[in-house]
Amino acid sequence: MIVKKKITAILLSMMMFLSFSAISSTVNAQISTNISTSASVSTEYKNALYKAKQYNKIFHMSKKNLYKQLTSKYGEGFSKKAATYAVNHVKANWKKNALYKAKEYRKTLKMSKNNIYKQLISSYGEGFTKSQAKYAIKHLK
Repeated sequence: MIVKKKITAILLSMMMFLSFSAISSTVNAQISTNISTSASVSTEYKNALYKAKQYNKIFHMSKKNLYKQLTSKYGEGFSKKAATYAVNHVKANWKKNALYKAKEYRKTLKMSKNNIYKQLISSYGEGFTKSQAKYAIKHLK
């Protein structure tokens, strides 16, 4: 079961990467107008927030996975402080992100609510909190 979850997570990550590169230029213009230009915020923090907004708008990630993506040497490579700033200022609705992911799992993989819940809270999966996952399952049709 864990191997199946890892494979599912890898496949979804690959699909997300491919779709990300295809639509990121459209999102870039929409996001750039919303980032603070305050002199007290460093360029690294602004860049991390910009990337967080892109990932949130396109991939509907959990706060945990967004942080991992921003700090990963295989992802964006931002400092922990910049990534923390970004995930705390991205203005994401984490419950709605969890619901979006739940709908994707239901539609594409035909998963049961129980397995979707497990995937949403799994550290190998989406990394949402139990509360966010429960919200998603409750509102999943």
